[in-house]
Amino acid sequence: MSGSFDVTPTLLVLAAGLGSRYGGLKQLEAVGPAGATLLDYAVYDAARAGFGAVVFVVRPEMDPAFSDRILPRFVGRVAVRTVHQRFDVPPGFAMPPGRTKPWGTAHAVLAAADVIQGPFAVVNADDFYGREAYAAIGAFLRAPRPAGPPAYAVVGFPLSRTISDAGPVNRAVCHASAEGRLESVSEVLHITADGRGAFAGTDEGQARRLAGTELVSMNMWGFTPAVFPQLQAGFEAFLAGETPTARTQQDPAKREYLIPSVVQKLIARGEARVRVLPTDSAWTGITHPEDRALVEGRIREMVARGEYPQVLW
Repeated sequence: MSGSFDVTPTLLVLAAGLGSRYGGLKQLEAVGPAGATLLDYAVYDAARAGFGAVVFVVRPEMDPAFSDRILPRFVGRVAVRTVHQRFDVPPGFAMPPGRTKPWGTAHAVLAAADVIQGPFAVVNADDFYGREAYAAIGAFLRAPRPAGPPAYAVVGFPLSRTISDAGPVNRAVCHASAEGRLESVSEVLHITADGRGAFAGTDEGQARRLAGTELVSMNMWGFTPAVFPQLQAGFEAFLAGETPTARTQQDPAKREYLIPSVVQKLIARGEARVRVLPTDSAWTGITHPEDRALVEGRIREMVARGEYPQVLW
């Protein structure tokens, strides 16, 4: 750990994933021309968007790699630390037999409840969101909070710019009001190009056609600490057997507690208001092994255009 944590907003990076489809810790893969990882680009973009601290959510066994290879890069630039996403369950609940994977993104956010005191943004460690996306979420987090239910935000990317050529993807499609307020989120699975200029996937088991202009969440959210007790209450309801969504399987050893599902419930109950922040920012990310070469190529193009230095630090 380095630095102080009295500066807001904070960037919370979810880096505890197993990388099952990729086959390894893609969080630590070098993708920049001088060896920078996607984590480096996240911190670089966040720092120039006014974020003052970064918290990485990792599994306990990942700590040595982060301490040796990642955290030293940021000393003197931004305050950084790690917190652990564990398999623990609250008192009164039992661990499902056979559970071997983390509980999901919403549970990962809970891991930082004791170290974040101000507004914060959540991002995935294996996604490249781009400078404009960080600027948008940073501006939202610094703005005065309105009266009423907690005000949160999600950055919306055009679906067509988030598709992988290497295989199908799952995306949380955002449905917003004319004023830009999130009304619902639907998890569309196994999205691929349909060969006719559009895309096809499944939504709650039903075939769904998508134009590609739909705004989707790539798990870039803006929250305040008010979300932590909401996440805790939701996690206990989840463990108690609350009906899962299409992606949170019935098998207790595999079910995931995911941010879009939690946000959907908070909106429906009037317990949160969520602003959709549209962006044309250059998202790219690694899901499949073949994606790495695509990400490397896109970053080289941005470096050649002068959008990023060849050597970040």
